[in-house]
Amino acid sequence: MVPTFLDYIEFEKKYSNHTVVSYKRDLSQFQDYLYDEYQVSDMSCVQTLQVRRWMAYLMDNAYSSLSVNRKLSTLKSFYKYLLRTACIQKDPVRSLSGPKINKSLPHFVRDKEMLDLLDSLKSGITFEEQRDSLILELFYATGMRCAELLGLQISDIDMSNHWVRVNGKRNKQRLIPLMESLEELVSAYLQLREQEVSALSDAFFVRKDGRPLTNYLIYRLVNSKLQSIEHLKKKSPHVLRHSFATAMLNNGASLNSVKELLGHQSISSTEIYTHTSLEELKKVYQKAHPRA
Repeated sequence: MVPTFLDYIEFEKKYSNHTVVSYKRDLSQFQDYLYDEYQVSDMSCVQTLQVRRWMAYLMDNAYSSLSVNRKLSTLKSFYKYLLRTACIQKDPVRSLSGPKINKSLPHFVRDKEMLDLLDSLKSGITFEEQRDSLILELFYATGMRCAELLGLQISDIDMSNHWVRVNGKRNKQRLIPLMESLEELVSAYLQLREQEVSALSDAFFVRKDGRPLTNYLIYRLVNSKLQSIEHLKKKSPHVLRHSFATAMLNNGASLNSVKELLGHQSISSTEIYTHTSLEELKKVYQKAHPRA
């Protein structure tokens, strides 16, 4: 049942490889728990109470509310699929809700700090240095996700129309404008890529031997470059996405425009950045007003 479900979300639902791996890991963990605690090996025989106790077990073992909710979401998708394919008669997780999540404000880099960082990277002359500089520029200029950047193909960059085509979650495509300064960096990278990389590859970002980059390599790159910003608690590619959204809203972009650029399905996902903007406004007020 599990392999068939994983094939379904990968090939029919077009979930990303990262999501499929996460679902597989969650289901394997749940299977192990069922067998260890109840000697149950058949996933179709699960009872609601067993799932509820698994959630409690996760919380007792220091899993965050966010992690438990994500794992519950995996089970909900799995059992909804089993119900639809007539593998079960009743969904054991339909009535379950996860623990309450205390939402924290997104971590982001302030405009000046980000511009100073990007300027410091422009002096690179090697293929790797120019590629890495462009990766950070592209994250900050477009707000794309790490998986979206890794999925970029050379054909996705349209210099004549000044946009980049991004394949987002559930394989939904969107177009993001490319500013002139970014196009110059893209052109310089592609020219150097043609000279330095002999292997043929459709992937936009590659290693010198032509192999595409990985999620781990991108994370390590961004993390190392953000080390210079000491107050930043998180240093990941997603922080640059947060920085893009916050900068856009702080500089007058409408909430709906930012929603479209980020590829959010719901405006509620974008609204959290308005809270970030308000927090920044409070800090400015407290520093600047004589009676604050």
